[in-house]
Amino acid sequence: MYILVFNGSPHPKGNTAALVKEFVKGAKEAGHQVEVVDLSHKRIDGCLGCDYCVRQGREGNCLKKDEMRDIYPLLKKADALVIATPIYYFTWSAQTHAALQRCYAFGKPPALKKMALMCSSHSPDVYTGSIATYHDICNYWGVEDVGIVTAYGEQNKSEQKLAEAHALGAAF
Repeated sequence: MYILVFNGSPHPKGNTAALVKEFVKGAKEAGHQVEVVDLSHKRIDGCLGCDYCVRQGREGNCLKKDEMRDIYPLLKKADALVIATPIYYFTWSAQTHAALQRCYAFGKPPALKKMALMCSSHSPDVYTGSIATYHDICNYWGVEDVGIVTAYGEQNKSEQKLAEAHALGAAF
């Protein structure tokens, strides 16, 4: 299985990156191919809602000429997508939002069958909206929700949470 990970954190040694690293270990040990896209180091504009992609057959065709064009081929072949993001003021990072909004150019990525979510924060009880949005995407795309890992405060980078991320990777 080819698993694409959207890492929406700008911190390469941060809490979200630690979850991603353990997820990747677990997935690779289970025999999966994994590719991580560090969204914060890409220039990805938000969706304009112009419907250019709809008129072009939704094959990842977008009017925008930015680095999302490099990600569309990965999305096209992905069997699974993992959203990994810090929670900034009750929601996903702006980089994560921009990339997911631009998935509109597919309607649904064509090979996608499974998804998972990993979020880190400094505060508890700030995940409600992010989890609801994730579930909405899973339902809209008709994909299996493999699981969710959240960590906040001192839980970040704890053995327990890293083990949960590792197990999530192995669950695919």
